[in-house]
Amino acid sequence: MTILDGKKVSNDIKDEIAEQVSVMKSNGEKVPHLAAVLVGTDGASMTYVGAKVKACERIGFDSTLIDLPEETTEEELLNHIDNLNNDDDIDGFIVQLPLPKHIDEQKVLMAVDPDKDVDGFHPTNVGRMTLDLPSFLPATPFGILELLERYNVETSGKHVVVMGRSHIVGRPMSILMSQKRKAGNATVTVVHSRTQNLAEFTLEADIVVAAIGISEFLTGDMVKDGVVIIDVGITRVLDETKKRGYRLAGDVDFESVSKKASYITPVPGGVGPMTIAMLLKNTLLAREMRSK
Repeated sequence: MTILDGKKVSNDIKDEIAEQVSVMKSNGEKVPHLAAVLVGTDGASMTYVGAKVKACERIGFDSTLIDLPEETTEEELLNHIDNLNNDDDIDGFIVQLPLPKHIDEQKVLMAVDPDKDVDGFHPTNVGRMTLDLPSFLPATPFGILELLERYNVETSGKHVVVMGRSHIVGRPMSILMSQKRKAGNATVTVVHSRTQNLAEFTLEADIVVAAIGISEFLTGDMVKDGVVIIDVGITRVLDETKKRGYRLAGDVDFESVSKKASYITPVPGGVGPMTIAMLLKNTLLAREMRSK
């Protein structure tokens, strides 16, 4: 069994990007500039945004954090987005989700300029991705593809079962894995919380992408020997044996599933670090596109 080490691969990618940024600086070119908009004080969101800002510092990107209070109105947020859309110094930006309940997330995401949408959530980018045209790929599915490629995991002709149908992970993952690409050319089945006899599908899978949002849902008796497991989930599970009082768990019961898997991502240290690395890669692409 091989651990798909997202932390190591993400660091490799950051080093590669840092080299490119160093060349850009030496040539007198503008370095990529990523902005992040954070509304409120959600703990997980603050952690994620902080990690993104630190990653920018490490690789030589410029970064801007727009930190807004919980009571920010939808109109005020849309004004900030409009300013970012029209700021020539900003190459790409993200609006950290979730947003407070009084703000329409879809309306906000629609307001982002597709050419600066490095999260890959705008319908224009989703449509281009679906048609296999150049676009910003959603960072988490993009990171999974990169992880599979760098570990030379064979996907062509394989049966991939994607657990979950979210617009951020499940749906784009199913589309990308079926396309003609190195980590692709697969036969894809999408299952979700309403799928009857779900285990019948996962038992047939050569590769399972677990993004169903239920802690340790996928167990060893639901997969076959030699399966490749990509665990997208991350949940805090109460654990009194831990100093913090909890441990981080994915959508996969690692202990039982890892005994059957040929490859598996850990939680933490698997898909999570890859998401940030691919966001940086999208920002570099945005800078290259704008320079042309």
